[in-house]
This record gives sequence, C-alpha cells and structure tokens, in this order.
Amino acid sequence: MAKRDYYEVLGVGKNASADEIKAAYRQLALKWHPDRWVNGSDAEKKTAEDNFKEAAEAYDVLSDPDKKAKYDQFGFAGVDGQAGPDFSHGFGNLNDILNDLFGGGFGGFGGFSGFGGFGGGGGHSQRVFRGRDIRTRVKLTLEEIATGCEKEVTLERNRPCPDCGGKGAKSDSDIKTCPQCGGTGQVQQVTNSIFGRSITYSTCPRCGGEGKIVSNPCRRCGGTGLERKRETVRIKIPAGVEDGMQITVRGEGHAAQHNGVNGDLLEGHAAQHNGVNGDLLVLIEQQPHANLKRDGQNLFYSQIISVTDAMLGTEISVPALDGNYTVKLEPGTQSGTVVKLRGKGLPAVSGYGSGRGDLYVKILVWIPHKLSRSEKDAIEAMKGSSSFTPSLTREDRTVFDKEKNIF
Repeated sequence: MAKRDYYEVLGVGKNASADEIKAAYRQLALKWHPDRWVNGSDAEKKTAEDNFKEAAEAYDVLSDPDKKAKYDQFGFAGVDGQAGPDFSHGFGNLNDILNDLFGGGFGGFGGFSGFGGFGGGGGHSQRVFRGRDIRTRVKLTLEEIATGCEKEVTLERNRPCPDCGGKGAKSDSDIKTCPQCGGTGQVQQVTNSIFGRSITYSTCPRCGGEGKIVSNPCRRCGGTGLERKRETVRIKIPAGVEDGMQITVRGEGHAAQHNGVNGDLLEGHAAQHNGVNGDLLVLIEQQPHANLKRDGQNLFYSQIISVTDAMLGTEISVPALDGNYTVKLEPGTQSGTVVKLRGKGLPAVSGYGSGRGDLYVKILVWIPHKLSRSEKDAIEAMKGSSSFTPSLTREDRTVFDKEKNIF
C-alpha cells in the first residue's frame, strides 16, 4: 500500500505549529498504541500496530524542522533512508513515550496511570526550559552555493548572566526548593469517580515549573539569569542549498531563562543546568547571477551569435561557475539549438539527492534588421541557391519541434 501523506496521517495542515503536530500525535498514540489493543482480535491488533507505526513515522518527520523542510520540498524522496522510530524491540510503554515527548501530566489521565497496564507514576519530572529560536537570513551567490562556504552573522541574543551564571541569584543559598510543589515543578490533583481514581498534574503556579524559588534576585539581570549580548556566529553552509531553504544551527539561539536553577543544590556544589539553548534558523537567499539561471541542480545560459557565425560555424566562450569553457558550434547551427555541458551545474545538497547538475547553453541567432545595398544584392544573388532552400535534417526537425512546443 502506498504511503499516506504525513500531514494527512496526523490530520493537520501544512502550516500547523509544532504544538499542533505534537497534540495530533498524542491523540493518535493514545488511540492506536498496541498496549491498548492487547484484548482485541488479531485483525484489530494488526490494524493498531500499523496505525501506530504510521503515526510515529509521520511525527518523527514533521516534528523535526530539517526533515520537515526536506519533506515539504521533496516529499517522501527527501526523507527516504533517514532514521525513523525503531520498533525492533517493541513499541515502548505508552506512559513513558508520552511523558518523554510532552513532559508528563496530560490532564485527566494522570500521566496515563489511570489506564491499566500503562504503568504508573509519571508527571514528576522537572520542567526543562528551552530558549527561544532566532531567525536570520544569509545571501549567497551561485559561486558560493556551488562549493559551500562559511558565513558570519551578527545577532543579539540572551546569554547567561556573568554575575550569577544564569541562576538569577547571586548565591546558591538564595535559591530555595519551592514549598508548594516540593521541587517537582508540578502540582498534583487526585479525583475519585465511578470510573476510578485519576491523577492530573499541572505546572506549579508559584515557581512556574522550575521547582525552585529565587529569594534574592541578582541585581545585574533582575533575577532572569539572562543578559542581552551582541555576538557573531560562524555558520557552515553546505554546497547545493537552494533559495528558501532553512538551515538549523543547534544551540545557537537564545539561552533558557534560569538555566542554572533547577538542579539539585548539594552542599558545596553549584546548581546544575536544566535549560537548553534555542536554535538559530538560517534562511537561504540566493542572489541573482549576471549570466546564469538556476533550476534545481541545472544551470541555463543563452548565447546570441550572428547569422554568419551560425552558417559558417564558430567558437563561443561559455561562463560557468568554475571558469569559462570554449564550445565549438558546427556550420549550420540553428537558432534554439541547446548544447549541454555535463556536470557543470550544481551539486545536490546533502541528504536531498546525489550527483551534479548540467549547464545548458541555448544558441540564439541574431538576424540583422537592415542591410546595405551591396549586402542586400549579395543575399539576393544567393537566394535562389539550393543551399538557402530549407531542407530539414533530423537534427533540424528536433530543434524546430521543441521551439513549436512553446506555442
């Protein structure tokens, strides 16, 4: 059976946010995880297994910005061969899977402990804070795209405060365990009903999920643990990128707030980091080339020659990205003739394909608008010659048929 579109599998649109994609997968995982169908028929078990694998594969691609960008541009071909979910050792515990993905506590399900066979506990992991992503763009020439390059971008981003090390407090002794949640970052609510006992978890309103309270905020950062800095980042651009592509540079975005608060405060030890930096998202902007046009990996160039050069044959110089190449044109070259310089195009960007494109040169024959009296007489004298009477060769017909297709 042919694969279904990943967006169709999850039931979301192409403009769906990361949270919407995550919520859609959560719903399907709850519905189709094989643990929920242990008492079903063999056919039902097989259907649940196939649907769960399909949903997991769709989420694996659409939740990853790089894979999603490749899939959006090239479909399944853009992500074929890339590692996906590994079910060789089973499907994993549903409670663990969803708690790992969503941080535990899924309102009404108590970390899914309310369902028999899904395991208990959950919901007690401290919240991991993530810094915001930063978006920027870089302009590239075709020459830079052909070989790959490095670019420097200067940006302003949040970095850990040098005075408090990102904790938001001058001293570790000023960071206390939150009395409301006991340091878990979450508060628990138990509900008893005719359906049984369910436990729900929500973010602690007092500490905001950090599990710690800063009693004496750092004066320099005001307790945020962050300081705005202007910094330069060097980005490696792979060869073959295209206009509109996005490169993700992991960890080069904003630092997370209070990224030194959540660790265990052992005597004589600084607080451990429980935050991760956001990413730097680099949008590629291809600069127009003076002579060459691009279509995927292939390049195109048009060369105008005189009617006499077309009749007698000539040599032309073709600009490529790695220098000029001499191309010999045979006598009788027709307007619209295309010459291919194999391998003189662009490489495939890593993970999108293989090989190198070609450079196509289209020959256009210029016909003079005016002739002198002597030139006109000379051409009139040749007009009746059989050499000037159209007698199309197979090559001529190929060229003219291609030109006719334009209309």
